Amino acid sequence: MGQKKDLTGSEKSKIVRYLAEGCSSLKIAKLLKRDHRTIKRFIQNSQQGRKKRVEKPRRKITAHELRKVKRAAAKMPLATSLAIFQSCNITGVPKSTRCAILRDMAKVRKAERRPPLNKTHKLKRQDWAKKYLKTDFSKVLWTDEMRMSLDGPDGWARGWIGKGQRAPVRLRRQQGGGGVLVWAGIIKDELVGPFRVEDGVKLNSQSYCQFLEDTFFKQWYRKKSASFKKNMIFMQDNAPSHASKYSTAWLARKGIKEEKLMTWPPCSPDLNPIENLWSIIKCEIYKEGKQYTSLNSVWEAVVAAARNVDGEQIKTLTESMEGRLLSVLAKKGGYIGR
Repeated sequence: MGQKKDLTGSEKSKIVRYLAEGCSSLKIAKLLKRDHRTIKRFIQNSQQGRKKRVEKPRRKITAHELRKVKRAAAKMPLATSLAIFQSCNITGVPKSTRCAILRDMAKVRKAERRPPLNKTHKLKRQDWAKKYLKTDFSKVLWTDEMRMSLDGPDGWARGWIGKGQRAPVRLRRQQGGGGVLVWAGIIKDELVGPFRVEDGVKLNSQSYCQFLEDTFFKQWYRKKSASFKKNMIFMQDNAPSHASKYSTAWLARKGIKEEKLMTWPPCSPDLNPIENLWSIIKCEIYKEGKQYTSLNSVWEAVVAAARNVDGEQIKTLTESMEGRLLSVLAKKGGYIGR
């Protein structure tokens, strides 16, 4: 019989089964109608196991080259290890060595996402900071909405894996598997909410005002004293459903108008302390790469995480406003981070 090409996967499986049954290599060759040498070669190779890895000597980096790498890493944020070393004219260094060297002086980070700020935006941010610099921020209610997806933000499923262990499998779904829209507010050391927007409801001016009526006003605001309502300043960003004429007029009928309704500069999530509250809640509900299988389960996690946020944490956020305003003025309206 003629010698054929390489063994197929099916033939290899049969060889293993026949060997387990005690068949000789010659008998297996006859059963599969393959050349005896082909069967014997496969058996010998499979019994040898993997070849041991030969450690190659690593290229040594001088102190001078190390200083060059450090300067290049500072000048080239988000560059690859190869690009950094090439910019220093250092060649012949394997990736594992490059990463080990960089790990002592840098961290792998993702680029920060922030709204674009043009000259007009910066001027408005400066004007806003000057206007509210002398405000008593303990009387300001900071509000915002946030969507909590089932899968969590991208890149939150990273972490250390022990040697010999496999990374857990994560679900991959469109739009993060869907999510829950949550509204909340913070004032002084108190958390207002969180309140869940009904699933499937798109917040336009009418639905936003109705949502505030059913949650914020009926469940929290109505319980407050007249003196509190007189001094409270309501903050909301410039989302279309918030800043529309309909919503502004509706809030005015509720007594929230003029100086009681805070004006807000464009593209300024970094100035709203409740954004930091969302970060605290997200870190809690998505810790260790946790995912959810239903909207109710992620909502329950949000409620539990919010319940664990104490008054001191909220007070730290609301008391940070004076420093934020001073930073805006110092940076001439530039982005201050969060």
